[in-house]
Amino acid sequence: MTADASASLTTPARGGLPGGAGGMDSPGEGAEPSPRASTDTGKLVLPSYQRPAGLHPPLDSDGYRSTALRHPKQPLVLLPHRLTEVTGPLLGAGLITPTDSDLTTQHDGEPQGQRIILTGQVLDSDGRPVPDTLIEIWQTNAAGRYRHSREHHPAPLDPNFDGIGRAITDSAGRYRFVTIVPGAYPWGNHHNAWRPAHIHFSLFGRAFTQRLVTQMYFPGDPLLPLDPIFNSVPDEKARQRMIAGFDIELTQPEWALGYHWDIVLRGRDATAFE
Repeated sequence: MTADASASLTTPARGGLPGGAGGMDSPGEGAEPSPRASTDTGKLVLPSYQRPAGLHPPLDSDGYRSTALRHPKQPLVLLPHRLTEVTGPLLGAGLITPTDSDLTTQHDGEPQGQRIILTGQVLDSDGRPVPDTLIEIWQTNAAGRYRHSREHHPAPLDPNFDGIGRAITDSAGRYRFVTIVPGAYPWGNHHNAWRPAHIHFSLFGRAFTQRLVTQMYFPGDPLLPLDPIFNSVPDEKARQRMIAGFDIELTQPEWALGYHWDIVLRGRDATAFE
């Protein structure tokens, strides 16, 4: 990491792409770690990794207007990782309740919309599962509205849907959510701009500085070719890896459609992160 990429999980604004991806112990392909100690000062310097080129979206994307206001315009400053940055958060299954990963049972009634089961694995570059990873998701309701105080889309709120969930990967790196298909929404980036249906994913590693954020999309969405955020990912194959696959075997009769989406932290088949 060339700069401190720690971030607290706050209720996100529209769009996404806050910029900067954490490490998750996942250097980019061909990246060289920094020295462990400085011979001049004798101070310990933890390894850092460069952001791999050509895979992740640029921090300043021409089609995505707000990146011009928030991307770094000065050289990044390396912040040393001290005890606070390299330890914690203390995660465990005891901190997650059953309703955290089932967004359809967090209220007395059921939310509106098509119920789906979303599952997959978090994998390293060689296909090894990554267990004990905290995954947090957020999304709009079926009408395309976030439950957020600064939301301006005049779509109805769903009193039975908050749009926030979390889960911890098991020993095989698997996660599972039950939720509803999010709706598309206008976002004012350009004339008649609509975001395709998507779910935001945040992954925490073994330290607060190890956080990765990405978005998952749905197959066959006609808005994908028109979306500047989705298309800010330079590589076509990487964009396709952001789209979940429909899974009839995962689908439960008379209850929910199934989708499968793996998250690969690094390597040739890495998921694109923001």
